[in-house]
Amino acid sequence: MHQQTILITGCSSGIGYYCAHELHKAGYLVLATVRNPKDISKLTNLGILCQHLDLSDSNSVEQGFKWAMAQSSGRIDALFNNGAYAQPGALEDISRNLLRQQFESNVFGWHQLTQLCVAQMLKQGNGRIIQNSSVLGLVAMRFRGPYNASKFAIEGLTDTLRLELADTNIKISLIEPGPILSNFRANALTQFEQNIQPEQSRFKQTYQKMVERLKTEGPAVKFTLGPDAVYKKLIHALESNRPKARYYVTVPTYVMGTLKRILPTAWLDKILKKS
Repeated sequence: MHQQTILITGCSSGIGYYCAHELHKAGYLVLATVRNPKDISKLTNLGILCQHLDLSDSNSVEQGFKWAMAQSSGRIDALFNNGAYAQPGALEDISRNLLRQQFESNVFGWHQLTQLCVAQMLKQGNGRIIQNSSVLGLVAMRFRGPYNASKFAIEGLTDTLRLELADTNIKISLIEPGPILSNFRANALTQFEQNIQPEQSRFKQTYQKMVERLKTEGPAVKFTLGPDAVYKKLIHALESNRPKARYYVTVPTYVMGTLKRILPTAWLDKILKKS
């Protein structure tokens, strides 16, 4: 039996870094990618193959895939789309260009890389594609509009892909975490400070509280889990004969997923406005 090959995006820190490390230890041929070339050594020092791949750049995605194919002797058994960031801010303060940038990284790059992998997996006759979505792909929360929209888009694309590949041996899964310990908040704070002018917004005071939360180190909300919680779901999606279409991670995801099914929209909105 050949060594299983998995291509992972967003491996600089958090979920991607943890999963790349653990899968490497488990015997997978891990093809890790990072947006910032400075982070490559973090992975290579662990013996993990790593390459620069910027999901917002179509040429970078294509070159990253070619690199992965070269490293794996032309076989990709699994793709774990994970690399993403959040652009905080009220939608009325989000320009068309900011929204486009969010989708370039969180949606269009994923779609392009998935397309490339699907073509290869069809040639092989099998494969697994796992998309790391979010509880915010199930429900929307205020001041996270671009990220909400990108994850809603990923949910729709992935559901469609699962239906279109139902007659093949390519299995498609979504992982939907709630709060996970990572550098996600710190990166979101950077995006906010670079792109939003809070002094000019009617949400100035709300933004001050949001910035305080984004600056919080460690768990900022209840029920925050470590990246190992995502890894457990990822392993099942990779190795189960019957992987699930969706994997909920953390209590908030289970709660919100249930409430969305059973509550009237107005009731759910009241809960989400307090969250």
